[in-house]
Amino acid sequence: MSLPVSISLMGPTASGKTDLAMKLVEALPCDIVSVDSALIYKGMDIGTAKPDAEELRRAPHRLIDILDPAESYSVADFQRDALQHMQEISQAGRIPLLVGGTMMYFKALVEGLSTLPKSDPDIRRQLDAEWKANGLQALHQQLADVDPQAAQRIHQNDPQRILRALEVYRVSGKPISEWQQQNSGAAPYTFHQFALAPQDRAVLHERIALRFDQMLENGLIEEVQRLRARGDLHLDLPSMRSVGYRQVWQYLDGELDYAEMRERGIIATRQLAKRQLTWLRGWPSLNWIDTFDVDQLTKVQAVVTL
Repeated sequence: MSLPVSISLMGPTASGKTDLAMKLVEALPCDIVSVDSALIYKGMDIGTAKPDAEELRRAPHRLIDILDPAESYSVADFQRDALQHMQEISQAGRIPLLVGGTMMYFKALVEGLSTLPKSDPDIRRQLDAEWKANGLQALHQQLADVDPQAAQRIHQNDPQRILRALEVYRVSGKPISEWQQQNSGAAPYTFHQFALAPQDRAVLHERIALRFDQMLENGLIEEVQRLRARGDLHLDLPSMRSVGYRQVWQYLDGELDYAEMRERGIIATRQLAKRQLTWLRGWPSLNWIDTFDVDQLTKVQAVVTL
């Protein structure tokens, strides 16, 4: 029996994924499932470039605005929820259209998810204390000592993954790279996978800077002010580590002036885009589409078999 079809639309931030997704919804029987670790949070609209009310009216997105920023959401949580939505869409005779830039989420659906040990609150608190006392570079060096393979794969400025890798090792005595070789539970779909990006990296950088400035003009600072005013959020939460939010928070704390905040926000977004492109270059069975190609829709339709 043939597997149901799903379309994956991946790409770095600011590459134009939402625009192409809207065209696909209008041309094909697609329903969108968001694959974005920031769009899940309520009240984080401007800094995440969340689709606006008109776009959501034209094409409802599943898995956005499902969580409070104080809550956490694991890759396993996403895999479970996304599969449920994909099944509902397929059973209705339509195509799940997966749109976003969180590559770990896509990987969990396409390849399955390794069964990792559960989080240990005591060990996590110990690691957080070591991070604050010694810095993230020291923790990355610890990871290199016990799991060189993971340390090479995980960027030295990625606290979430560094802490999780060290936690897994301390809980189990086995490197996370060994656990991740035991993948299971790939989604039962035929994935048609597309990556959208401009051919010129400099053009992507220009788009990132322009979009960050538009976010500031549209009220990003005020959005972060509202989040800070709640009193239960802090910069160690995954939600507040999203690019843009951390830098604006530091600006509101007086750690950065406006120009520094803007510059660091743009740099952090460029670094995110670089990591996303690195993932995509190693992605198998991927169809690349240029951001400015006038035949984007035609090229997708030529690949997708219904």
